[in-house]
Amino acid sequence: MGFHHVAITTRDADATHAFYTDVMGFRLVRVEAAPAAEGGWARHLFYDTGNGECLAVWELHDNPSVPGNFDPSISRGLGLPSWTNHLAFAVEDLAALAATRDRWRSHGYDVLQIDHGWCTSIYLDDPNGIAVECCCTTRAFTEADATQAEQRRRAARPALDAPPDPEVYEAATLAAT
Repeated sequence: MGFHHVAITTRDADATHAFYTDVMGFRLVRVEAAPAAEGGWARHLFYDTGNGECLAVWELHDNPSVPGNFDPSISRGLGLPSWTNHLAFAVEDLAALAATRDRWRSHGYDVLQIDHGWCTSIYLDDPNGIAVECCCTTRAFTEADATQAEQRRRAARPALDAPPDPEVYEAATLAAT
């Protein structure tokens, strides 16, 4: 079952909109605005991520139950590393992944890339401190993968893989004109 939408919250709607339209290439397809049950009002922006699925962004206003200085980073707000709670978007092939990586770099972002053996992923943080991943599956799962997954799930301390060997692609610098 696919997802309909995943929702996050922002403190800076303009920066978030620029990131998800310009950097990620998503299209804003709907905005709803309504009073919030607790007071104040909220705007809900929906960005088409492909395949009929959306990323939704909440922008909260004058809500007495929301602290004015809340941290919108899901992980950082919980005291966790940013990579634990993240948004992962699929790309169809390694060429599309490279094109996405180049687009991110052209917008001034350093990009981390990891070949996980069954998929290759690139990573950055959005303006809210939420880790964003684009991922390309590079091989199909096998029955052996499923068997190993179940064994690792049940193990009190599973065998550990070697740490990934990430590649860092620094932000592209634009040539002076």
